[in-house]
Amino acid sequence: MSQCDELTDAEQPETSGPREIAANCDSGRNETGQNIVQVENLTKQYGDFTALDACHLEVARGEVFGLLGPNGAGKTTLIRLMLGFLHPTSGRCLVDGFDPIVDGVGLRERVAYLPGDARLPRHMRGGGVLKFFAEMHPAGNLERSLEVADRLELQTRRRVGFMSTGMRQKLALSVVLGLATPLLILDEPTANLDPTIRAAVLDLVVAARGAGRTVIFSSHVLSEIEETCDRVAFLRHGKLSHELTMTDLFQRHRITARKPDAVIQVPEQFKGVVTLNASNEGQSGHLQIDTAGDLAPLLAWVDSLGLHQIRIEPLGLRAVYDAVHSGNTPVSGSPVGAPSQAVDHSARAGK
Repeated sequence: MSQCDELTDAEQPETSGPREIAANCDSGRNETGQNIVQVENLTKQYGDFTALDACHLEVARGEVFGLLGPNGAGKTTLIRLMLGFLHPTSGRCLVDGFDPIVDGVGLRERVAYLPGDARLPRHMRGGGVLKFFAEMHPAGNLERSLEVADRLELQTRRRVGFMSTGMRQKLALSVVLGLATPLLILDEPTANLDPTIRAAVLDLVVAARGAGRTVIFSSHVLSEIEETCDRVAFLRHGKLSHELTMTDLFQRHRITARKPDAVIQVPEQFKGVVTLNASNEGQSGHLQIDTAGDLAPLLAWVDSLGLHQIRIEPLGLRAVYDAVHSGNTPVSGSPVGAPSQAVDHSARAGK
């Protein structure tokens, strides 16, 4: 199946129209309540290779949910399983109440999907592509697609074959963002775009959330995830390694300062939320304190240390990503960079 097929799988000709098929399958639809996506122990194996390993995931309605992980971590495999393009080895998932194995067509009426390398008909002009998909998909809206294209500064009269890579990305975005579906799945949506257009795409994602739609956003640009997402999940070697709410992320800070001569001990009440690192390089060593949670209770203790040249900065998603990627998975409320043996996995399992 080509990437063009993935973008338009809901529009393939059938003996009955997609709306009729969906109506006939409604009796088998399972409501998912506040979660639009429910993934349970989803596994995909290719022989001895496990692309996705017992993944459990929930995406709430109306949120922007980020997927992070290096190439080959399993992000695209997870998305394709959710849409029914792949069949799982074990486990199951529901997307807006639809099981992709039972009724993939009905499911894909509810989803607008931008693959990582969308392929569009090269012989058609941009405007013709927008019209084609708007008429093909039950949730299509040509006027809306043209509005998105205009916002992204796309020249719709040019043929796809003569478009640059960035222009083709704008065209694919105009197709997908023009569909009035409750769920948007965007795989690297800002690839090959200049900073101004990237900002416009992020604004459109935020606007979609404001309209009550759900967005699953996969990106390697961590600043985009920080700016748009409500929650983020980290995949590593096919496993869901860590989940994080952005409100928890913004509570993480790093304090750096000149290290005093006295030995510093972390008070007992702060040992679960503070990591202390000291460097003796150069004539004057430096102290680094990583914190998780509310910074206010720590300030009196920090002030009592007699530090000089203090700098306090948000720790950011990069530090969490690096910790997860190295296999040193932090948990909510624990400082990034804490020794992996100190992580209480039972606390996370009991959430």
